[in-house]
Amino acid sequence: MTDLLAALLLGIIEGITEFLPVSSTGHLLIAERWLGARSDLFNVAIQAGAILAVVLIYRQRLWQLANQFFSEHESRAYAGKLAAAFGVTAVLGLLLKKAGFQLPATVTPIAVALVLGALWMLLAETLAARRAAVLGERATITWTVAILVGLAQVVAGVFPGTSRSATTIFVALLAGTTQRAAATEFAFLVGIPTMFAATGYELIAVVGSGGAAHEDWSALGVAFVASALTAFAAVKWLLHYIQHHRFTVFALYRVALGIALLLLVPAGQ
Repeated sequence: MTDLLAALLLGIIEGITEFLPVSSTGHLLIAERWLGARSDLFNVAIQAGAILAVVLIYRQRLWQLANQFFSEHESRAYAGKLAAAFGVTAVLGLLLKKAGFQLPATVTPIAVALVLGALWMLLAETLAARRAAVLGERATITWTVAILVGLAQVVAGVFPGTSRSATTIFVALLAGTTQRAAATEFAFLVGIPTMFAATGYELIAVVGSGGAAHEDWSALGVAFVASALTAFAAVKWLLHYIQHHRFTVFALYRVALGIALLLLVPAGQ
């Protein structure tokens, strides 16, 4: 398999899985075992490609927030909550980076996280549905929800297999935003500054260390475009899907994949 084809496949995998609650990082780490390991910049950059798709999909919402920032308190407060969630993630993420945190090199912890994350999704959705039945449909994002979403992004980054989208959406639902569309929107929007900042951080580190000369920019570009295009289609589909369906099918997929990995991949690999 050529390097460009492998990069294309990794970009497609990232685009499909970044916003579906199945863990993009987990899928990429598994795929790289057969398609070849990539640099940190490559992995973060293709995540940024997927985030670009969210920018395009939510462009009207983003323009509304920017246009009404100085004229409407509601838009200013919402933007502030996005900034707060991003701030929590950025500070804790930098601390983990400085502490030398590394993603797991073996499949087993990812497989376990896939299964445990599926159980968390089923429990969280049940509790969120009961909460919605009691409180009614609430679309408001509180400051508590914003801070918890920021923390949830860090947890998802530390434990690949948990899924950033699933963790942030269900934290928002359990913390008081009972409307799934509102919780999903906030979870996706806060990912925009998070992933673009992570890409910028890695790019500066690569350039500063002289590693840019060794980066395969053609492969990275192919993967970036593939990720953006497939993520656009995946997010569009997901936003329609969650209007009428629960997340149960994703939980079942996670359990099946996690168990298959535990059975088929030797321990320690």
